[in-house]
Amino acid sequence: MIDLAEIHSLSAFQRNVKAHIARLKQSGKPQILTVNGAAEIIVQDAKAYQKLLEALEQAQANAAVALGLEQARRGEGKDAFQAIEEVRDELNLPPHGS
Repeated sequence: MIDLAEIHSLSAFQRNVKAHIARLKQSGKPQILTVNGAAEIIVQDAKAYQKLLEALEQAQANAAVALGLEQARRGEGKDAFQAIEEVRDELNLPPHGS
């Protein structure tokens, strides 16, 4: 959720960059910068951004697992051994046990 207290003009940000960076690091919240009154840029501390990327990656992994489970419930998908053999065939590897 965007904190309305974290909306600033780009010119105000430029005038006091050090204070804005300190606030970004302390709060961990992004700031929205406006140009001519319209939201144009979001700036964020690198540590908070990394945390956001990790949360996104986890959410994507969770969604993929949920999709796989749903497909398995519907009887879709392949046996693991069959899938491995198909990959071996695509890579021109010998069959398992050869």
